[in-house]
Amino acid sequence: MRAVTWHGKHDIRVETVDDPEIVNPRDAIIRVTSTAICGSDLHLYDGYIPTMKAGDILGHEFMGEVVDVGSGSTLQIGQRVVVPFTISCGACYHCSKQQFSACGNSNPADNQDIARELYGHPMAGLFGYSHMTGGYAGGQAELVRVPYSDVGPFVIPDDSIPDEKVLFLTDILPTGWMAAENAEIEPGDTVAVWGCGPVGLFAIQSAFVMGAERVIAIDHFPNRLELARQFGAEIINFETTKTYEALMEMTGGIGPDACIDCVGLEAHGAFADNILDQIKVSTFLGTDRAHAIRQVIIACRKGGRVSMPAVYGGFVDKFPLGALMEKGLTLKTGQTHVQRYLPALYAAIAEDKLDTTFLISHRLPLDEGPEGYRLFHDEQDQATKIVLKPDLPLRREHGSSSVALLPNEMSGSCAGTAR
Repeated sequence: MRAVTWHGKHDIRVETVDDPEIVNPRDAIIRVTSTAICGSDLHLYDGYIPTMKAGDILGHEFMGEVVDVGSGSTLQIGQRVVVPFTISCGACYHCSKQQFSACGNSNPADNQDIARELYGHPMAGLFGYSHMTGGYAGGQAELVRVPYSDVGPFVIPDDSIPDEKVLFLTDILPTGWMAAENAEIEPGDTVAVWGCGPVGLFAIQSAFVMGAERVIAIDHFPNRLELARQFGAEIINFETTKTYEALMEMTGGIGPDACIDCVGLEAHGAFADNILDQIKVSTFLGTDRAHAIRQVIIACRKGGRVSMPAVYGGFVDKFPLGALMEKGLTLKTGQTHVQRYLPALYAAIAEDKLDTTFLISHRLPLDEGPEGYRLFHDEQDQATKIVLKPDLPLRREHGSSSVALLPNEMSGSCAGTAR
């Protein structure tokens, strides 16, 4: 089969690899019909996430048709499913509490020591996201093996609903929802969201649904900010406006009630702490550029809530721990417990209460995966969300390949630096 593979920083290839096979009775094999490039994948593209190996198959946002099942699977051949990016057993201590991204069984034992050394405990297995998270092959491929298929995949019962309406149930839609939920939004709140990427935009929409009176969106890409404005958010362009000062002016000097960091470890901006972080990263003296979360904590009102869905990978210095404590802030974070949110979010999509297709700016054949990564990395203001279609034919013009860029009529702008 064909698959998008990682070979190092900015080295993404499409290769022919072995087809996956059933190795456990609870496995299923999915023929991928749609898969997306996530903002988190750019951390792999930029070489920030450790324990990647040459040839690893990428991708954790995918859906498709069941083509084979083990004896312990509850799926049936021919069913259409979306697959959560978190791999969860459904029966361990954490899964019993619906903390699916903390599953204690899905990360193989021979990989657990890597995360235990760095984080104190191993995390759950994730598709296509390093050997620290299990070394599982991802879904940017023609076929993928799905472990614990009796727990993770969500069956789409209505064949009339196209892939693109439900594809983002795999990650970014429930991630944006959980980000707002973790912010403990109360009616009348003012909520600030750093980063207007897909997760940030879904967090903005979710915040309004949960009762926020005002949402303030912070980014520097004009198209992204315009999308946020279309959803009702007030906007701050951090390249032309001092964010902290603007937030104080907009909230009467109090600060936002809740702040959501949707940027993560590759923060942009010519700020002193960010420049120092960049120097440390480039000289292997640091891992993360953490300007966004520092600013979030400083700007949030006393007694406020901080939600951090954005990905961070290692250690951070100059962290304003004193401000977190002295201001009495609450900080909630974590990978998304996707399975917990799927039924309600699917129902909202099926009832046309929620539309996600506005994000999609490009649809590419799977063989154009490397170009998709380049676009999403280098042209973030225009590349809102890139969907790879294994069945989409590679276009040819004058004997050479040509990227099949099929813009969505509603496309605007995309992801923040991170998710």
